[in-house]
Amino acid sequence: METLRLILLILHILGFSALIGGLLAQAGPGDKKVTGVMRDGVGTAFLAGLLLVGVLEGGDDPVNHGKVAVKLLIGLVLLVLVMANMRKEKIPNGLWAGLLGLAILEVCIAVLWSPVHSS
Repeated sequence: METLRLILLILHILGFSALIGGLLAQAGPGDKKVTGVMRDGVGTAFLAGLLLVGVLEGGDDPVNHGKVAVKLLIGLVLLVLVMANMRKEKIPNGLWAGLLGLAILEVCIAVLWSPVHSS
């Protein structure tokens, strides 16, 4: 079960890496658009996250349902915004910045909203 959890966690991280990388590749002046890399990244991150929660629920450790709910909501918003704008030739800079901000917020929540372990 631990191996499956780690594989899903790696896929989840790679998905967000693809989404954020696709957004950052367009930083600076010029038109912004939703790319296939961003679509695949957010889809991978969302699905791997859902499966990861399922694996965690099956384990012995407690699951932080508050964190899961917040990440699910932000992930769903990201998924819907990316999919809704996939076929557009360009997106507003504000939407681009919002997608980037939400994706970074997801990563921050994942890292910072974790239990502190002491050795």
